[in-house]
Amino acid sequence: IREPEKAGLDPSLVLKVPASMNMSNSLYEYLLKHTREPAVLAELRAETALLNGSHMQVTPDQGQFLAVLLQLMGAKRGIEVGVFTGYSSTAIALALPPDGVLLALDKDERSMAVARKYWEKAGVRNKVVEMVGNGIDSLQQALDKQGPNSYDFAFIDADKRAYWQYFELLLQLVRPGGLIAADNVLFYGKVADMQVTDKATIALREFNGKLMADPRISLSIVPIGDGLALCRKL
Repeated sequence: IREPEKAGLDPSLVLKVPASMNMSNSLYEYLLKHTREPAVLAELRAETALLNGSHMQVTPDQGQFLAVLLQLMGAKRGIEVGVFTGYSSTAIALALPPDGVLLALDKDERSMAVARKYWEKAGVRNKVVEMVGNGIDSLQQALDKQGPNSYDFAFIDADKRAYWQYFELLLQLVRPGGLIAADNVLFYGKVADMQVTDKATIALREFNGKLMADPRISLSIVPIGDGLALCRKL
């Protein structure tokens, strides 16, 4: 939900109700109250709520979900394509072990500056390697430098029209048995409405269709946040 205050919800606590789950506001508020969110992430979310594009931030329950996934995997090395103000990257870095590494990619220096501040506050700055610039170029550089199968996990939350290009590069970078998670694959429910024909929605429909047919992965689309595609590399 883009205007939570109109639904009687605190805008510093809620940025969107998962479109795919058709949750009532009261049930989603209950879920948030039972989500373990570190204080530094709550502070970051409150600051982001005051910025343009705040709806792009992942939800607290989604951040917690990603953290638990990484812990279950025993992941040490991850990539994030699309940092924004750093909520998901901070959640991921907190879940990584002390010797873990997160390669954080974003093209916007202004939002990256906010992320840096919170990496410091969370005590994870030493785990984050940042690259500011075009995501496709940055991924190709990482592949050229580090080689294939060099990461455990990747999270995509950037330009929807470039999702497939990100995915193809990440499928090389992530090891067999590793995980690629792509955000916004249900896109406020617009992917199911064939009358919606903006470029981002069309790109996500095509992306989801390609994932369904891809024999290189096992797939589950989870109705959390704005829809999260979990792709395990075979």
